[in-house]
Amino acid sequence: MADVAEVERPEDAEPTSITNLPIDPATSPFRVRAFRFLFITRVASTTANQMLAVVVSWHVYELTNSPLHLGMIGLVQVLPPLLLILLTGQVADRYNRRMVLRCCYAAALCSSTGLVLLALTPQPSLVAIYVLLVLNSTARVFEQPVMQSLVPALVPRSILSRAIAAHVSARQLSVLVGPSIGGVLYAFGAAFDYGACAMLFLAASVAGFLLPNPPVLGERDKVSWSTVLAGFRFIGSTPPVLGAMLLDLMATLFGSVNALLPIYARDILDVGAWGAGILRSAPALGALIAAAVLAHTPVRRSGGFFMLAGVAILGAGTIVFGFSQYLVLSIAALMAMGGGDMMSSVVRQTLIQVTTPDGMRGRVSAVSALSYGTGGPFGQFRAGVMADALGPISTVVIGGCAVLATVALWPWLFPALRRVDRPDEVQPR
Repeated sequence: MADVAEVERPEDAEPTSITNLPIDPATSPFRVRAFRFLFITRVASTTANQMLAVVVSWHVYELTNSPLHLGMIGLVQVLPPLLLILLTGQVADRYNRRMVLRCCYAAALCSSTGLVLLALTPQPSLVAIYVLLVLNSTARVFEQPVMQSLVPALVPRSILSRAIAAHVSARQLSVLVGPSIGGVLYAFGAAFDYGACAMLFLAASVAGFLLPNPPVLGERDKVSWSTVLAGFRFIGSTPPVLGAMLLDLMATLFGSVNALLPIYARDILDVGAWGAGILRSAPALGALIAAAVLAHTPVRRSGGFFMLAGVAILGAGTIVFGFSQYLVLSIAALMAMGGGDMMSSVVRQTLIQVTTPDGMRGRVSAVSALSYGTGGPFGQFRAGVMADALGPISTVVIGGCAVLATVALWPWLFPALRRVDRPDEVQPR
């Protein structure tokens, strides 16, 4: 069989022809040239964002000693997803997705460069930090639906499940190494750390320029409220997709502990900035282990069960982490959380991407990204506010219990989700 790495779409081929190429399902997605560039781009940009999350949290906590300000970091980053959700889907479906990625990384590079300059001042302004975080969050809001839309458009359908698992693992790889690097480099100062983030965004920009041009979408409808809201209508009319997205939203809203990691690292586990980086990396290690298993043995049956089971593991791990007073146990609990989240994420993303028509993937992916783009930051804000009132341990444990309650309720609220069997097949509407 010819090397898939050299397979390129002929100039006169149909836009979606690559998805129907007769490729052995056991073929590695890394043999597809376009996917390799997507993977590199994803790793570079996400590693930078993960490093940035650790640096900003620790920097702000040093400046304020306030759990509430840690929650504010999440609140300011939730504004772009809420305000731009309708626009991002339209952009992903109407404009060249490669060009949109390039613009996103240029904005992220400007944001991190601004943080470098700000950290070099004697008294950094919290308002300026939050403004630059809004710029970075805006770039990520446009990046997410575009990136998700490119995977099924550039990878043959027969290996799409493997490609999605690898693509999700790219993020988890970044979550594994990014926070640790960010925590270690903080010994050289916040400005140095922010500078390293800027260099990674520059690398993502280079990979974006090397990315092959994606297929040209078919004839587009004129922009109207009908086309703007088409993604919401599609999701609302497809119960398995709706249930999967809302399940992810609840899990990220109540299962988020990232905002409180500086408190656990400094005040509970007494491990400092490097420990905060290790704690933030632990879920990614568990996720990568789960991704390795899923890459070799994809979920082919009982997809709904595995999705719910993954979220249940996330909730149980959250409760254990909340009570833990020992670093090793805390790391193990966070690894379990990451593994459960990975299992649920791969099934969910496969289901959504396969079921959604290509011409609508940008708008549907934008709504899907809303659960991550708003659920995570809102979860951080919720955790910060609750920790300020109830303390960090009670906050984390209550969140874990809420996740388990969600898993118990969802099969009855969304019976179609419970009936999902093969996630790589189009689900009924």
